[in-house]
This record gives sequence, structure tokens and C-alpha cells, in this order.
Amino acid sequence: MAKYEPPKQSKAGQIFDVVVLLALIIGALRLPLWFDLAGGSKTAAPVDANATWQTLGQDTPEKIAAWNALGFTDPKNEALQNIITARYDYTINYVELAIMVIVVVGYFFMVIRFSDKEYREVIDEKFGGKK
Repeated sequence: MAKYEPPKQSKAGQIFDVVVLLALIIGALRLPLWFDLAGGSKTAAPVDANATWQTLGQDTPEKIAAWNALGFTDPKNEALQNIITARYDYTINYVELAIMVIVVVGYFFMVIRFSDKEYREVIDEKFGGKK
């Protein structure tokens, strides 16, 4: 049985592969940002002009000291209240979920389809071809 020799790829082919992979990686990281799909939607409670550390739920000296260390010394600070009272929106957008499922399943089948020829070559090389 002959030792398997993988096909040689040219330098131009390798460079093309690297460029395509970089484009796919950057696209995978950037597309959610461009379409505003990244991160959770957060809604903050209205600003309370009479807020205290206790009404914001920061009722221990350790919590207050931690906020002070971050530069927030006044509980009436609007930015501080927005950070503390922000809550994530856990609603599911079913259209986006369906698109994600289609993309992931489609990618799986695409990988299997494109890899089929290579899988068959390796199996034929290792175990003998059809006779």
C-alpha cells in the first residue's frame, strides 16, 4: 500500500486561503456589530433625583466602597444609576433565531458536501478503492 501524499498547494492558493479566512473571521466578528445584533438590549430605570445607596440596592459598606473606588461617590449621579438599574431584555427574536439555525445547519451541510471528495480519497487510499 502506497503512503498517502496530500496534494501540494501553490503559494498563491495559500495566500488566497488566508485572505478568505481572514475575511470570514472579520465578517463573523463585525457583522453582528453592523446589524446591531451584538450585546443585550438594556433598559435603565428613570433617574431618581433623591436616590440613596440603599434605594439603589447598594446597602453594604463594601459595595459603596467599590463604587467610590470607581469614582462614583454620589448616588444621585445619572451614569451610576444607569449602570446599577440597567436590566437585560431576555426576549427572543424568533426571526433572528431561525436565521442563525439556518446558517449553522447550512454551514454544517456545506462542510460535509465539500469534504466528501477528500474523505472518499483518504478512505480509498487507506482501505482500498472500489473494485
